[in-house]
Amino acid sequence: MMQLADKYYRLLIRVGSSLQSTFLLAVRLYWGWQFMQTGWGKLTDINKVIGFFTDLGIPAPALNAYFVSALEFGGGILLILGLGSRLIALPLVIDMIVAYITADREALFSIFSNPDKFSAAAPFTFLIASLIVLIFGPGKASVDAFLTGRLGRSQVQRTFDGGSPVAVQN
Repeated sequence: MMQLADKYYRLLIRVGSSLQSTFLLAVRLYWGWQFMQTGWGKLTDINKVIGFFTDLGIPAPALNAYFVSALEFGGGILLILGLGSRLIALPLVIDMIVAYITADREALFSIFSNPDKFSAAAPFTFLIASLIVLIFGPGKASVDAFLTGRLGRSQVQRTFDGGSPVAVQN
């Protein structure tokens, strides 16, 4: 009985693992598009964003409005391509945390008392998508994976004793 359970558990792991890149591609494409659309919407109506940031008391509202708008627009494009995925996911995570703190403070503080309110807030799914890409990477169907495969032929690795980098030919 244990062998049968082990066999099916291993099958489940193989099937789940085989879907990882497809899932990551879907997350990147969908949420990259959403970030891009949101950023573009902010860029095309930047005065509204500046006014909103001013009302929230965000310092340098014009500068921050342009920065956030460009980050979301450009970050969305990079997520779609899977280029610099983890690198762009980090500022997007920070962007969504700041959005919770400044614009959805009540939802943020209800994370334990009313989790439905927390998860219904606008930044939630953007934050989760950014965290998924940050933690798991872009997957195999990405420019990052292509470049890593190309550049991986002569990688630089650290020696075990922590000494200087050594070029390794694959």
